[in-house]
Amino acid sequence: MGRLHLFEFEDQKWFPSFLRNYGTDFLQFLSNKTKLYKPIIPVLEKGLAANGKNVMVDLASGGGGGLLWLNSELLQKYPDLKIVLTDYYPNRSAFEYTKQQAPNFEFIATSIDARKVPESLEGLRTQFLSLHHFKPHDARLILQNAVDSESPIAIFEAQERSVPSILAMLFSPISVLLTTPLIRPFRWGRLLFTYLIPIVPLFVLWDGVVSSLRTYSLKEMDALVNSLENKDTFTWEMNRVKSGPGVILYLLGTKKN
Repeated sequence: MGRLHLFEFEDQKWFPSFLRNYGTDFLQFLSNKTKLYKPIIPVLEKGLAANGKNVMVDLASGGGGGLLWLNSELLQKYPDLKIVLTDYYPNRSAFEYTKQQAPNFEFIATSIDARKVPESLEGLRTQFLSLHHFKPHDARLILQNAVDSESPIAIFEAQERSVPSILAMLFSPISVLLTTPLIRPFRWGRLLFTYLIPIVPLFVLWDGVVSSLRTYSLKEMDALVNSLENKDTFTWEMNRVKSGPGVILYLLGTKKN
């Protein structure tokens, strides 16, 4: 099945930011509760070791992904770890809530473009569930910017372009309905647009299916890497790991010594 770059509501400038935030809050909650990213902790540790700064700069953070749980695990080995949350459409309330839960988090309240990260943001660049939002040209720019700035980068996608992954997304509205009362920070609007006017479960369903259809395969990630200038100054690692009933695809790039 070829990659289809269909539209996601979350990407549209006209889509109300509060609805976008409800969707990213759901993904953040689910990722933390299921410990979705447990299998990729060694990948993050490898990236942090290569960087030597004990700083993660998370790009396209959405609602923070599964970083709260990951942070609690990483702090055991890196007690001085700092994680900086950024996004093109910053979910400030989610960022503030995350920082309240763990003071080693910081966030940038203004828009940060993953294709052109400010030089002042130094550290291991990470992306969780976000590379598929970018067309190949823009995905290449993200990687090229990391190479040009000599910044290690780790990218993770918790779905793939496959029938099982798409079928799993069909159950996402049920997950939204079951978890919404538990999501923090609490918002009356979240209840309204989940149960009375069910926009959130429907847009999460659409965006989830489209995310699978948009996800880069390992072969396509490899093609992106091979198109980069000075790609040989980095060591590249790509793989597919099991995470519960699902999978995580990852791409790690670190500068050679």
